Amino acid sequence: MSTAKELAQDVLKAQPEDASYEEIMRELAFDRMIAKGLEDCRTGQMIENSEMEHRIRQWQG
Repeated sequence: MSTAKELAQDVLKAQPEDASYEEIMRELAFDRMIAKGLEDCRTGQMIENSEMEHRIRQWQG
């Protein structure tokens, strides 16, 4: 299993030389969100689309 530092280095290596700090941070965050989503799928931490729709409607007031 890769460490967080190794995963961050992989993302950094994939960026172009002229990437801005903001672009790098966005890519690191995106990579983490994808990894978290995949882990949630593997562990069954999901909800049905209808439940998510219901929650969003509650947030909207």
